[in-house]
Amino acid sequence: MKALLSVRPGGPQTLELAEIPEPQPSAGELRVRVLACGINYPDVLIIEDKYQFKPPRPFAPGSEITGVVEAIGEGVSGWQVGDRLFALMRDGGGLAEQAVVPSDSAFRLLPGFDAVEGAALLFTYGTTIHALTDRGRLKPGNTLLVLGAAGGVGLAAVEIGKAMGARVVAAVSHARKAAAARKAGADEVMIYGKGPFDAAAARELAASFKAAVGPDGAHVIYDPVGGDYSEAALRAIAWEGNYLVVGFPAGIPRLPLNLALLKAANICGVFWGGFFARNPERHRRHVSQLLDWWAQGRIYPKIDQIYSLADGGMAIARLAERSVIGKVVVCP
Repeated sequence: MKALLSVRPGGPQTLELAEIPEPQPSAGELRVRVLACGINYPDVLIIEDKYQFKPPRPFAPGSEITGVVEAIGEGVSGWQVGDRLFALMRDGGGLAEQAVVPSDSAFRLLPGFDAVEGAALLFTYGTTIHALTDRGRLKPGNTLLVLGAAGGVGLAAVEIGKAMGARVVAAVSHARKAAAARKAGADEVMIYGKGPFDAAAARELAASFKAAVGPDGAHVIYDPVGGDYSEAALRAIAWEGNYLVVGFPAGIPRLPLNLALLKAANICGVFWGGFFARNPERHRRHVSQLLDWWAQGRIYPKIDQIYSLADGGMAIARLAERSVIGKVVVCP
């Protein structure tokens, strides 16, 4: 079978398309024919050896797939050859024609659900429903500020925030992304400039966040961006608000903790991988809720572009450039 392999640390240009042996499922595993593989920011980091998990090379990146069951490992029940599924792969391997997935991390992809969209669901929407419900404790009527609101997790936060009854303020970097956030249901949209910011520009950015969320501040701030944007956003938080630390494509911020003290605010880390490993039943309840919302049309995984397996490196490069609106997906 063909796979797109990381053979040495580096950017997407270091990936190589190669023939490798067909994988065989061990006990508790399923072998699937991959229909689609969603690309996520960890894929940008893992091929550069900048992620917390460093698999031995050569390896195929990609951890979020849809597929069709081809073979069933010992001890697996509830699955048959031909079943469609969507799943997370603990050790990557999604950028390949076939993959092996743990049966306990797979979910049935029912008729009527699109396989490409299914490959854009678990990572972004799973992270976000955990962030907003378990960490942010978002309530109906709350104001939710979403940074990077046109990316994969950003659009998911806009949609889930609306599904949970919040007033959603979307912050994006240009007009095309603003249109996508509005289409996803954002009540207010603001466009911020490109960092890094000097002191005057940082004060102006903070004032823009405060104006967008209103005088009471944002009850929950969803930050998958980091960098200089984080402190400016934190200055717009409500009394006893929850600031959700999701990611750092703009850099790891240094937040002055006196801001949290003055607003009695909580700065909450969101580590979705650790969450679902420790709380598999709650994770499954979250996924069930996501499927209900998807069936109702309240969330809708947005696909920016579909790439072939040979062009999978281009998909990762697009994500690294932060030019994607929604998700990019690779179809072998």
